[in-house]
Amino acid sequence: MKTLHIHGRAGRSTLIVGETLSRLDQYTPKRRTVIITDPVVNDRYGDRFPDWPVIEIGVGEGSKTLQTVSDIYGRLIEMEADRSTWIVGIGGGIVCDVAGFAASTYMRGVGFGFVPTTLLAQVDASVGGKNGVNFLGYKNMVGTFNQPEFVICDTGMLKTLTGPDLLCGFAEIVKHGAIADPALFQFIEDSWREALALDPSTIERMVYDSIVVKSGIVNEDEQERGVRRKLNFGHTFGHAVEKIAGVRHGEAVSVGMAVASLLSVKKGYLAREEAKRIIHLLEKIGLPTRLAVDPQSAMDALKRDKKREGDRIRFVLLKRIGEAVVEDIRITDLDEALHDLARE
Repeated sequence: MKTLHIHGRAGRSTLIVGETLSRLDQYTPKRRTVIITDPVVNDRYGDRFPDWPVIEIGVGEGSKTLQTVSDIYGRLIEMEADRSTWIVGIGGGIVCDVAGFAASTYMRGVGFGFVPTTLLAQVDASVGGKNGVNFLGYKNMVGTFNQPEFVICDTGMLKTLTGPDLLCGFAEIVKHGAIADPALFQFIEDSWREALALDPSTIERMVYDSIVVKSGIVNEDEQERGVRRKLNFGHTFGHAVEKIAGVRHGEAVSVGMAVASLLSVKKGYLAREEAKRIIHLLEKIGLPTRLAVDPQSAMDALKRDKKREGDRIRFVLLKRIGEAVVEDIRITDLDEALHDLARE
């Protein structure tokens, strides 16, 4: 078991890799805790939950809404939950985002923690203190920065995931290596077969090293005013792809990383061989690097991205594997580059 810490404005978040769901009750006040989960996770793991009240939300992005949060508020009021109540989100990224947002806003904030059950949630969604919901179809338009008091990463729970769910998490692990940890990137290249087979030591190292990258960046810039923007590598174009193509988050981010790598080459930052190395690794793992999306539709979605400022948008590029840079790119220049890339 390994432990990391994030020091946020509202307190410290403890991240535990290798802890188990069975010890959850050691981390919360037992009599005042409410679990938020979804039906799939509840069916699979509900018999291992402590004997606490459970609130179920729906499955999928369609449940990541203000209406879902409103329903949670209603249930908490029915339970007579007060400021001493704790909330634990047990599930994937959507459960963690919604549970964290509900906890951060109910009675101006109650204590909360996460037990992420997917690889994507363990290495990304549950770490860093971003909580939020989608609005009018746009991802994470309403939310808060507020740290969970704990995140328990039980890597044994990953054994029940389907292949596509695992791949979404591996996209974020590749991202962390690409932006900040060349040794992690090399380890993924050397051990991707073992990782896909969920070899315990391999997957635990990848989860831990990935969280080291993200927690280190968040400790430096909790509210994304500087270095934390590097965590958006692959996400700016990826979110646009996710919206217009309806693919999974990790698949969209993989395409976004391929686009950002090629743009980095075009800008003269990244060697073409390193871009090929990134794209080749994504493809070996089984992630897409190209999708048949209309460049104009992608641009329309990009123009509504919250990272846009006027006629420019913040875009994460690479100077080399392990070193990212955030640059303001003119919307018109990005539009031209995307059309060029679509023709390659």
